[in-house]
Amino acid sequence: MTKVLVTRKVPDRYVEQLKEFAEVKMWDEEFVPMPRKEFLEELKDADACFITLSEKVNEETLDAAPKLKIITNLAVGYDNIDIPLAEERGVTVTNTPEVLTETTAELGFTLMLATARRIVEAEQYIRDGKWKSWGPYLLAGKDVHGSKVGIFGMGDIGRAFARRLKGFEANVMYHNRSRHRIAEKELGVLYVSFDELLENSDFVICTAPLTPETKDKFDRAAFKKMRSDAIFINIGRGATVVEEDLIQALEEGDIAGAGLDVFREEPIAPDHPLLKLSNAVVLPHIGSASVVTRDRMIQLSVNNVKAVLQGHPPITPVTDK
Repeated sequence: MTKVLVTRKVPDRYVEQLKEFAEVKMWDEEFVPMPRKEFLEELKDADACFITLSEKVNEETLDAAPKLKIITNLAVGYDNIDIPLAEERGVTVTNTPEVLTETTAELGFTLMLATARRIVEAEQYIRDGKWKSWGPYLLAGKDVHGSKVGIFGMGDIGRAFARRLKGFEANVMYHNRSRHRIAEKELGVLYVSFDELLENSDFVICTAPLTPETKDKFDRAAFKKMRSDAIFINIGRGATVVEEDLIQALEEGDIAGAGLDVFREEPIAPDHPLLKLSNAVVLPHIGSASVVTRDRMIQLSVNNVKAVLQGHPPITPVTDK
């Protein structure tokens, strides 16, 4: 019997679709990852694996899964999977691109506005009973309108972010591993070096995936190059940032603030130093968390599993090429 392992609880309607052609073993928790030991045990006779970013797919994982034909990752990023090794073992890997682009950009824009206008800090100010009167600079923030915004990573999400900035009449710069001429023409964005982006931006937005080139890109030296009134936003991957260096930059005033939806280790601990900083807005990795988008992501993952197990090409394959 064909077996599909699902490592996070998803709505019954998707499980029923999988049951039309396979036995389904699903971890019965939505907010708690499947324990590694149980994950490896269930993989022994699995033909397909429906995973999230919480599951790491490495040599140990693939050694435990001799029957595995497809890994479908409920995310657009796939730094949790050793793609070359999966290809070597003949295992197809798929992800969920495009369906989450606009929702993630929307969340990033919300995070930028919230950080710029000190929304979380202002709401807490009222709850703490500190609001006694109006003042000219009470919780004064930073304008997005007419600002200079630097986007690190001009992929789908970076371009969606840039489209939103047009309505704010912002001047948009970007840095990418290669120039995106179409984005330059359609969106009026300016290609600059990484240092130029850091030095000239009111807001620096990281939308880049995690690669060897982007890992630890935002370190002490990078934050030192940013303006003291600049704000850093990360909706890409947590490991693009050296968190200790970001914390130091926020504490010492090298930058004015940060808005983060991703972290090096997730979830972060309740005593994480970032949670003690009033100039940091932190979210629990909810970039694609709208009901419609999550439905589309899960459905795409189901469709990928069905296609591969029925002998058809995957819909959204990931390759090492």
